[in-house]
Amino acid sequence: MLPSDPFELVSSATVYQNPWIEVEHQEVIRPDGNPGIYGIVHFKNRAVAILPIEANGDVWLIGQWRRPTDSWSWEIPEGGVPYDEDLEIGARRELEEEAGVTAGSLIKVLEFDVSNSICDEVGYSYIAYDLSLGQCAPDPTEILSLRRLHFTELLVEIDTGLIRDALTLVTVMRAHQLACMGKLPATLCEAMLVKKSGF
Repeated sequence: MLPSDPFELVSSATVYQNPWIEVEHQEVIRPDGNPGIYGIVHFKNRAVAILPIEANGDVWLIGQWRRPTDSWSWEIPEGGVPYDEDLEIGARRELEEEAGVTAGSLIKVLEFDVSNSICDEVGYSYIAYDLSLGQCAPDPTEILSLRRLHFTELLVEIDTGLIRDALTLVTVMRAHQLACMGKLPATLCEAMLVKKSGF
């Protein structure tokens, strides 16, 4: 039998909220029996990350400034899907808005807790292929750059620490695992794992 919550909740209150998050402050009795506090960030959307893969194994990355880290970040297309919206519809919408890409095929490959020590955000990873290119339509708060590179080059940039975004890392590592195990369409596995000359 799995253990139950070792914290005893004394009281809780919402101390901040906006359209995307709610911050809850809890007064608790800690596992050692002493009074303590706990803060939880509740997310109002689910996180989706979409790895768009071209027929030759190239992928699309989005570049943008991230205010919490005060740094530039290269990432795969990502966004939030409200709980009353279908996940796949939301993932396709984010892919089109951020990268201007429409996916003929979309596979959900992973579900995960984003940062479960502090928040309840749930993430979902997708692989998109059979792509058609269109026009980006980013949110008014976003200034985005678009970049294309081969999947093997993306792995190198992750290995060197150039790419640090957690949703990107989780999704790319899962995609690599599935390709190495042959659990994606055969032509996609080959294109992802071998960079051919002439592309």
